[in-house]
Order: sequence, then C-alpha cells, then structure tokens
Amino acid sequence: MTRLIIWRHGNTDWNAASRVQGQTDVPLNDLGREQAHAAAPVLAALRPDAIVASDLRRAADTAAALAALTGLPVRTDARLRERHFGQWQGLTLTEAAERFPDEYARWRAGAPDPGADIESLHDLGERLGAAFRDAAGLAAGGTVVVTTHGGGARQGVGHLLGWDHTVLRSLGSLANCHWTELRRNDVRGWHLRAHNVGLVTQAALTDAV
Repeated sequence: MTRLIIWRHGNTDWNAASRVQGQTDVPLNDLGREQAHAAAPVLAALRPDAIVASDLRRAADTAAALAALTGLPVRTDARLRERHFGQWQGLTLTEAAERFPDEYARWRAGAPDPGADIESLHDLGERLGAAFRDAAGLAAGGTVVVTTHGGGARQGVGHLLGWDHTVLRSLGSLANCHWTELRRNDVRGWHLRAHNVGLVTQAALTDAV
C-alpha cells in the first residue's frame, strides 16, 4: 500500500485578504509559519519516506518545517503550483467580481474553463495528477507528503480518483495546513482515506480509536 499525504501550505497575507494568489510567489505570514510548525510533528509521526513540494515559497517553506523534523530533503516540482488565475492574479475576489463579472459568475458556478486566462480545470487536474503519481513513485509501498495549494490539491485528487469536476465541487477545499490522505493498492487503485485533516481533526480521530 502506498500512502500519499497532500498537505496545503500555511496561511499568507493574501489568503487573509481574500486576494487571488494563483502562481504569484507569496510568502507565508507569521500565522502560516506557526501552522506549519504545529502540523509538522503530526505528519512526522506518519514516518514519511519522501517530501515533495511546489516550488512556490509558501509551499516549499511549509514543507521545510516537516523536513527539519524528519531529516528528509524537500524535492520541488513546479507542476505542484496552484492554478494559474490569469488576469485575476493580485486582485481581491471583490475586485475580480467587479472587473470580470461574467467570468466571475462562471467561476462561482463551477465552470471548468471560466475565461480571463484562468487555467482550465482539465489542465489543472492533469498537471497535478501527474505530479502526484510521480511523487508516489518515489516511495512505492511507503508514505509521501506532497505540499501544494488548495485548488490544485482538490483537482489533482479528483484526477487520481477519476472524479468529474461536478463531483469535486461537493468536496470542501483544504484549509491552510490541512491535508488529504490517499492510499493505493493493486486491488482498489487510488482511494480517499481522509480529507481536510488538521490538528483538531487528528486529535479527535486519535481519541476515537
């Protein structure tokens, strides 16, 4: 069995301001660094065999908190970057809605290709799905932690599971420094084990065992 932990980066000032980051290289803020350092021991206890991260600083620096505890190197992969949000990058969601009302309405409705030079969900899923598969191949039968971004994480998970984007809309977005767990075996292939797990969720699961 191969276990893939897909970990969203910690908080940034742009997250806090509801500003569209996309592939803009925004660093973690103080809260984001605290979140990464708090979550790292929980993930370290899973005994990862490899760590892979998006090359954007907010993801790479989140992964570095885990690397510091495990002694594992962080491999970076640009395919793990967030969805490219085209003309919206750098705008707040309010500004995007005002300047691109038609595209914003399509995006809110879940259109796979809303316009405004935003990367399509199909391309995003293929890009992230390929990166996830390659990351898992680094430790077949082991555990790999992949640090990435919220939108990319969900679409990449859907690609591995074979879920349509309409089904994925029912899967909540990962909170900052929360993670999804996928497992793979030769009988079932990839399957979802847990989603949106964080420190509080992990403590509740432990208490229930």
